[in-house]
Amino acid sequence: MTQTPTILSKEPWAPTVLLSLRAVSHPRGSLLPSLVRYHLWSLCCVLQCTGIETLCVDLGDWDATEAALSKVGAIDLLVNNAGVAVLQPFLEVTKEAFDRSFDVNLRAVFHVSQIISRQMIARGVQGAIVNVSSQASQRALRDHAVYCSTKSALDMLTKVMALELGPHKIRVNSVNPTVVMTDMGRIYWSEPQKAAPMISRIPLGKFAEVDDVVNSILFLLSDKSAMTTGVSLLVDGGFLVS
Repeated sequence: MTQTPTILSKEPWAPTVLLSLRAVSHPRGSLLPSLVRYHLWSLCCVLQCTGIETLCVDLGDWDATEAALSKVGAIDLLVNNAGVAVLQPFLEVTKEAFDRSFDVNLRAVFHVSQIISRQMIARGVQGAIVNVSSQASQRALRDHAVYCSTKSALDMLTKVMALELGPHKIRVNSVNPTVVMTDMGRIYWSEPQKAAPMISRIPLGKFAEVDDVVNSILFLLSDKSAMTTGVSLLVDGGFLVS
């Protein structure tokens, strides 16, 4: 299992973006490559990045993360997209699943954001941070006891970060999508019998595409959201109003 912070754009005229990602192992193979390529391509097109540089580090290793990110140079924008979903009924949740989920979904976000925020403050940068959360932070879902808990905690972390980093002109928001049709999403939600009950609760009648989430992240990173911080932006097709 590899976690991969990905650095975008080293051009002096463009913002430098750190996109924190995690590879997901599955019987059908790693799900990271297509997700990474798509996100990097989409972000680079909008931000006019010409170079992509990757740095591999285990985000679950506190010291290794600290050492690796101390060498990446100036970062202007941060997207925390690392995440895992270990689904178990409440009465069957294991310590391993609990620890792994909180290590990746919350602690890694906390640590990476802490490191990068300190760098932004030292440089006097008016930066932006986007944490990728979920609609599951606000709605109980069967077999998602741990996952829902990590995402609820992430939403509150986002708000506290916004409160404390605001005086330093650093904005912090989250995006909270419904099921997204990534490679992983298609594997887990391609069966009509499983997908139908969820889709029936979404007023727009469909799951999100990667573009929907990427465009929301780009908005929150951009100056178009210059007065927006501490917000959880729903990308759920209306799921939470149904």
